[in-house]
Amino acid sequence: MFLRYKGQAVVERRYSDFKGPLAVAPIFLQHNRRIAALITVICLALLVFCLIERQVRRALGPEQTMRGLYPDNRAVRPTGRMIFYHLAGLKIRPGTTTSPPVILISRGVQAHLLELLGIDETRPRWLET
Repeated sequence: MFLRYKGQAVVERRYSDFKGPLAVAPIFLQHNRRIAALITVICLALLVFCLIERQVRRALGPEQTMRGLYPDNRAVRPTGRMIFYHLAGLKIRPGTTTSPPVILISRGVQAHLLELLGIDETRPRWLET
C-alpha cells in the first residue's frame, strides 16, 4: 500500500500538466456526447504529452538530464513543458516539386530534442512510404 501511495506524485503531476501546459479552459457543453468527446481529446493530448517526455528521458539514458533547456545551461531532467517550449519555435519550409519539406531549426537544443525523439529534420516521416 505504501508503494502505491508513493506513486501518487506521478498522477498528481500529470493532473497539473492537464491544468497547465495543455491550457484547458472552461467550456460549456450541452450534450453528453460532446462532453465525452472533449474528455477523449484531452486525454489523448495528455497521453502524447507524456509519451514525448518519456521518449526524451529514455533516449538520454540512465542519467536522464540534459543541458540547454534553461538559460544558465544547468543539467536538468527535461519535462514535457520544457520540451514543447523549445520545439514551439520550429518552422517547416514547405516542399516543392524539386525539394522536399525541411524542418528549420533555430537553436541547438531543438536539434538535440529532435534527435532524442528520433526525428530526422532533413527527411520528415510523412515523406516515407
